[in-house]
Amino acid sequence: MNMHLNDLVRYIVKYYPYKDELSKARLNKLIYLIDWKSAIDNQEQMSDIEWIFNHYGPYVSDIETRLLLDDRFDIEKTTNFYGSEKNIIKIKSDTDFKEPNEKQKKVMDFIIDATKGMYWNKFINTVYSTYPIQHSQRGEQLDLVKLANEYKKVKNNE
Repeated sequence: MNMHLNDLVRYIVKYYPYKDELSKARLNKLIYLIDWKSAIDNQEQMSDIEWIFNHYGPYVSDIETRLLLDDRFDIEKTTNFYGSEKNIIKIKSDTDFKEPNEKQKKVMDFIIDATKGMYWNKFINTVYSTYPIQHSQRGEQLDLVKLANEYKKVKNNE
């Protein structure tokens, strides 16, 4: 059972410990990792996103578009450590969100906990090391459930 994307984003923003690191890019990749973990564990993505493997790895502009249409979120422009522009996702109003069920919470908490201490390079290397990215071509749509089934077959034969 999918979560509404904005409910999923709200959970990440609320419980991610390093709020100033929660850029659009990191959020996008966190949602990808959550969808990937959910596909492996539960045979379904957590979100309804149709992931594309573009030149920046798994990325879709749909996340930002949906957040911009929801007045409960704010995208704050700031700069990173190197002086480049970075957009941080913030919650303006924490109302009318649906809470995740225990199965969903378990997946999201796992990914948040596993990645929270990673600097960008380690984080992005983790994303790029996932089976869907290693076994797909740039430009392809990523069927995470199908790829999770392939991954489990490969993993079980090792």
